[in-house]
Amino acid sequence: MMGRRQQGQGQFFYSFDLDEVVPPDHLVRQINDVLDLDWVHKELAPYYSHTGRPSIDPVLMIRMLIVGYVFAIRSERQLCSEVQVNLAYRWFCKLGIEDGIPDHSVFSRARHERFRQSDTLRRVFEGVVAKCIAVGLVGGEGFSIDASLIKADVDKKKRVAGDQPIAWPKPEDASRAVREYLAALDVASRDEDRGGGDDGAPSGGSDRSKPPKEVSLTDPQAAWVARKNTDPFFAYDANYLIDNKVGIIVDAEGTRANRKVEIAITETMIERVQDRFDLQPHRLAGDTVYGAVRMLKWLVDRQITPHIPVWDKSARSDGTFSRADFVFDPSRNVYTCPNGKLLHTTGTVIDGGTLRYRASKLDCDGCTFKMQCCPNTPARQIPRDLHEDARDVARALAKTEAFEQSRRERKKVEMCFAHMKRIFRLDRLRLRGLSGAKDEVLLTATAQNLRRLVKFLCRPPPAPVMCAA
Repeated sequence: MMGRRQQGQGQFFYSFDLDEVVPPDHLVRQINDVLDLDWVHKELAPYYSHTGRPSIDPVLMIRMLIVGYVFAIRSERQLCSEVQVNLAYRWFCKLGIEDGIPDHSVFSRARHERFRQSDTLRRVFEGVVAKCIAVGLVGGEGFSIDASLIKADVDKKKRVAGDQPIAWPKPEDASRAVREYLAALDVASRDEDRGGGDDGAPSGGSDRSKPPKEVSLTDPQAAWVARKNTDPFFAYDANYLIDNKVGIIVDAEGTRANRKVEIAITETMIERVQDRFDLQPHRLAGDTVYGAVRMLKWLVDRQITPHIPVWDKSARSDGTFSRADFVFDPSRNVYTCPNGKLLHTTGTVIDGGTLRYRASKLDCDGCTFKMQCCPNTPARQIPRDLHEDARDVARALAKTEAFEQSRRERKKVEMCFAHMKRIFRLDRLRLRGLSGAKDEVLLTATAQNLRRLVKFLCRPPPAPVMCAA
């Protein structure tokens, strides 16, 4: 006889254990076993009032955010709906079957106030990194650095030229992203007045940065990016510093899409990892963006081997000799030209960080290579940065097998960015403002590390090898 289910669902009592319905190999169980949030209540207590209605538990909000980023749920409204109906998500968030789900608006207030004031999201990220270190997934010997553009959540049509005056609304009438931008401008203006600004110029110069080409009226801190063969767009940078052993992200930061900022944040991340985890790499791999002389000098001074191609614009395209055709002798502080003549310097520093080496006019007038060397000037001049020795170190390393090995290992950071955009769906930011970019990048990096951590911890042991009798 054919069975038929009863349609009524009005049963009065249920015997139900939420823990039994979540499979033992489900990802939420594996993440729950490695995630430590016992510190949250104590650390956030100063940021809550001792009176009034009880707030939503911050641990619940953090767990829900982790669910959203691990499973690529890009909307907090959708996240609340998913936790409402998904039993595994409920179990991970420590919610009972009849417990209510907080409204999506509580995430915004917690993120903009208590979480940022206490740097809670970074504490969560660093806790996961510490767990990765404890189980041996971080070698600490070689790091790789890179940045990837992420589109900002703006309409690029709502923009104005950066050199045009902008009538910004009053702070009380402006959006949070605009208020954040105006506050950053005030801080930068005060720093310039005190003479303490640092423009991060590669050669140590003091030239003031140019105004941005375009400014978004929706999110002014987003940078206008124009690349060849692509439509321009507003974007932020996701910066990842990874350990080369298995690709664990040891630090992450969202920044404005700017080359100088990428260099500055690299120094910050390396110092932060050393302070937090007592890790300093022996070598750092990166692409040519990080080959500016300031970055190379900073690494060499800290005895970090720079496996980075040198950023060098001295090559000439008109057929005349480039700087690479001249040989520098550090012991005598002179350059030797292809004809064997010497170029000397007076020692005067120009442009804040450059020495100029000049050949004798008499030598150049009678030189057979005159038209190949300096056809339009009386004598040849060679500029040399004060920290050119750091570039020389990087150039010498580029010819070694260790450099090639670092280049191969650096693909792991590129893989992290590919997963970030394809699997975790962070190809476009959802939050606006620089602080929003920082939060999204940090949460995504936390989710990536969690998935990689449980993958290695829950890997089945290798099958025993049977010997033939």
